[in-house]
Amino acid sequence: MPKITFMGAGSTVFAKNVLNDCMLSPALHDAEIALYDIDAARLADSKKMISHLNKNSNKGRATITAHHGVKARKAALRGATYVVNAIQVGGYDPCTITDFEIPKKYGLRQTIADTLGIGGIFRSLRTIPVMLDFAQDMERVCPDAWFLNYTNPMSVLTGAMLRGSDIRTVGLCHSVQGCANWLLRHMEMKDEVKDLQWKIAGINHMSWLLEITDGGKDLYPEIKKRARAHLAKARKKGAAKGCDMVRLELMLKLGYYITESSEHNAEYTPWWIKSRYPELIEEFNIPLDEYPRRCISQIESWKKLRKELVGNSKLKQNRTGEYGSYIMEAMETGVPISIGGNVLNHGSIPNLPSEAVVEVPCLVDRSGVQATHVGRLPEICAAVNRTNINVHLLTLQAAFERKKEAIYHAAMMDPHTAAELSIDDIVKMCNEMIKAHGEWLPKYR
Repeated sequence: MPKITFMGAGSTVFAKNVLNDCMLSPALHDAEIALYDIDAARLADSKKMISHLNKNSNKGRATITAHHGVKARKAALRGATYVVNAIQVGGYDPCTITDFEIPKKYGLRQTIADTLGIGGIFRSLRTIPVMLDFAQDMERVCPDAWFLNYTNPMSVLTGAMLRGSDIRTVGLCHSVQGCANWLLRHMEMKDEVKDLQWKIAGINHMSWLLEITDGGKDLYPEIKKRARAHLAKARKKGAAKGCDMVRLELMLKLGYYITESSEHNAEYTPWWIKSRYPELIEEFNIPLDEYPRRCISQIESWKKLRKELVGNSKLKQNRTGEYGSYIMEAMETGVPISIGGNVLNHGSIPNLPSEAVVEVPCLVDRSGVQATHVGRLPEICAAVNRTNINVHLLTLQAAFERKKEAIYHAAMMDPHTAAELSIDDIVKMCNEMIKAHGEWLPKYR
């Protein structure tokens, strides 16, 4: 009987999706499920909700336990076969507010700030120590478990686990799964395609749709034709704006569609959020401060959602497409599946650094997660990836060496930050961020 430990189980909606998926799998429906969180109220809500799902969808076959606080962490992890990570360190208040408001004082504007940029750097720095504490406990009480990381910044945090522990780790993100179908729907081609095949590789949130075919026919020429027409219309002043304009423009300029949303990719590169060209914000429909708005909306809507999820004793849900349960199922049964996984680059993409975490097709079976060989990316794709990998690796250096200088270097190499701020302002901003984070960060010298 496998044991599944969910770290950050107060992420109620996501816990619902992943754990309900597990209970709907014949290979996992009698699992022991350990819920862990430091928020007692949210943990209690999640336990109640998962218990309803267990009863309604799983005939009560799973065993559900809840573990609150740091002292209970080892008990939650002890004997785990799989550990799902969905934590957020620092929450909206104070840390997300800090990530946005201090950079804004320096003229640095962001959209999401959970993956790259100054927000992504500090989100990494406050999360890595917590995850390495998890790893240390796992090495003692469940050393053979697989760690399935869903927390952003995906590349940096997965890299930290792989560099700082012996725990088997893979990073998971939805953006690979939905990329090709989203593009076809947006270009109004979905119903025309009968035998879709695609190939994606790169880094998390910046992987490339290298191939997209229908029965062997290359779909890119028609996709790009429609994208040009769409953008020509949408970029006009006063025109109705689309939701994917940055990604479409990147595809037309660089040759390949990218996996993550326009609001994300607008802040991963130096070309969009620019004080010198403020008109680009409106022209490409770039939603500045989008993540704080989402946080406020989610906080305000939780009371109603809580009643629908936690208070519904008849709650049921179909299995979703999240990778988590399918990975566990493949490892339990030996029936292989293919996923897009975030793993260390042991030659999968030769023109990206070997110490980088890459997002590539992986085979999963009883042997675990095995990355495939993709080959060299088109050089422009690799070049853009490397600008982000620079920040990943320097952030990891900062986290492991605890030197402020490495934080400065990571921020200096961030494409958006470097395009907007001087070196002196970058250092000042980082120092202010370090001070504002206070005890959310370890001491840096």
